[in-house]
Amino acid sequence: MLLHEFKWKQEVLQADEPVLVDFWAEWCGPCRAMNGTLESLAKDFKVCKVNVDTNQALAAKYNISSIPALLIFKGGKVVGQHLGITAEATLRTELQRFR
Repeated sequence: MLLHEFKWKQEVLQADEPVLVDFWAEWCGPCRAMNGTLESLAKDFKVCKVNVDTNQALAAKYNISSIPALLIFKGGKVVGQHLGITAEATLRTELQRFR
């Protein structure tokens, strides 16, 4: 399930499973290029999207200065991070490792 609007604490920090969080913006071409990959991953993993333009405080909390920024959360903590366009296989392997 690809979540665009969610409750951060409940959906990410308190999740029992690993969560891939995509920090993105509508104007970002590389962010749009990641959409197919994220939709594919969302069939098997929890994926959340955070628009950095409308969630500036959350982006600042995680020091997001470049997008797309893909953070993997497990147990309320960041356990993985990828910047820029990232291959689906790379993300899938890392998400499986944290299951």
